[in-house]
Amino acid sequence: MADPWQSVMDHAVAVARKAGEMIREALQSEVSIMHKSSSVDLVTKTDQQVEQFIFTSIREKFPSHSFIGEESVAAGQPCVLTDNPTWIIDPVDGTTNFVHGFPFVAVSIGFVVKKQPEFGVVYSCVEDKMYSGRKGKGAYCNGLPLQVSDQTDISQSIITCEMGSNRDPEVVDKIFSSMRKILCIPVHGLRSAGTAATNMSLVASGVVEAYYEIGVHCWDIAAGAIIVTEAGGVMMDVDGGPFDLMSRRVLAANNKTIAARLVKEIDVFSAKRDDAPEEESQ
Repeated sequence: MADPWQSVMDHAVAVARKAGEMIREALQSEVSIMHKSSSVDLVTKTDQQVEQFIFTSIREKFPSHSFIGEESVAAGQPCVLTDNPTWIIDPVDGTTNFVHGFPFVAVSIGFVVKKQPEFGVVYSCVEDKMYSGRKGKGAYCNGLPLQVSDQTDISQSIITCEMGSNRDPEVVDKIFSSMRKILCIPVHGLRSAGTAATNMSLVASGVVEAYYEIGVHCWDIAAGAIIVTEAGGVMMDVDGGPFDLMSRRVLAANNKTIAARLVKEIDVFSAKRDDAPEEESQ
């Protein structure tokens, strides 16, 4: 039986590479900054132009597919996941990094069928690293297979996390409380790349043991989730429950032992679901 999704994934890789070229070119010019939910939730013309390029390229080839994109949702499009083949896209994951020239910026393209991840592509465009994962077929970076770390001792681990864009003092207190408790396990260190897709790719690559965050969006993690699992890792909620793409809560780890130890230290707080009805988002 012919593989129905390989050509789709091949197109995603080609589109991600072209989008990355657009981002690298934009890094050489003055960046025009706008704001979304707050003064630290940034968006640029490059985010919008790259998303439009990706959507147009995909729609021309796969007109029946559905789309969820960071900038289109910010502009008022619904964030609803159906059984239809769906592209979940962050055109510039790490916009704040991009604005400041901090060299971790990724194009994140996830593809979901019947609400289940089929493949993910993360192009870390400044590094020129193309990460990919395909259900049942493994994970790769620039064509070389990826494998998560085999470390089971949390005290020998590096953990990645993000502070997010919520500046509510109570939320910030919980974020730093979690970081303090994890550091004092102790672990070798905490790191933050400034992009969820890159953090998850680092887990898949075996150079860090885990990544966690509350307040992340589905377009940040849809691609990375399948790259992690295809590299042998695990995905779950920060409370230890099943991973839910729309929950805005993620824990990606090399194995269940490391994940379970982190769950004990994370101060969980609520984040409005990506698929919450509009009236709940008021």
